[in-house]
Amino acid sequence: MTVAASEHSFDVVSEFDHQELVNAVQQAQREIATRYDFKDVTAEVTLGDDGVTVLTSSEQRAQAMLDVLQGKLVRRGLSLKILRPGKVEPAAKGNVRQLLSLQRGIDEELARSLVKRIRAGHPKVQVRIQGDELRVSGKDKDHLQAVIQDLREYDAPVPLQFTNYR
Repeated sequence: MTVAASEHSFDVVSEFDHQELVNAVQQAQREIATRYDFKDVTAEVTLGDDGVTVLTSSEQRAQAMLDVLQGKLVRRGLSLKILRPGKVEPAAKGNVRQLLSLQRGIDEELARSLVKRIRAGHPKVQVRIQGDELRVSGKDKDHLQAVIQDLREYDAPVPLQFTNYR
């Protein structure tokens, strides 16, 4: 009687804690409301379904508000890669608006490049694209650990997490 070698696997995902994002935006709103350089000017940071919107009187103030928000994100353990800044556009009453769209999930192009990278460096594991995540599986846990280490060193355009390690 032979015992089949067990298959080990993990998922590569790109997620973030939405509640931590809400907290970071609220902290940024409070700091901006108390700062002297934003006194008597329009300065709003709002969180919507599609991203974070910054509304203020000039591009320099928009950049300062973005810096405050990024500081709050880092303090709450969120990667700055979850924000994709859009162009600064003119808004009503002489203000400017910037939409910072949120990055969630691994897009198809990045998934293909990650699969190619994993297969080139680690021939003893299998990789499958499952929607907006990757499933990496193999017989030896050491090979999976090597893949995780390789992906941690890779500078992906989105933050990568490793879940469901079995």
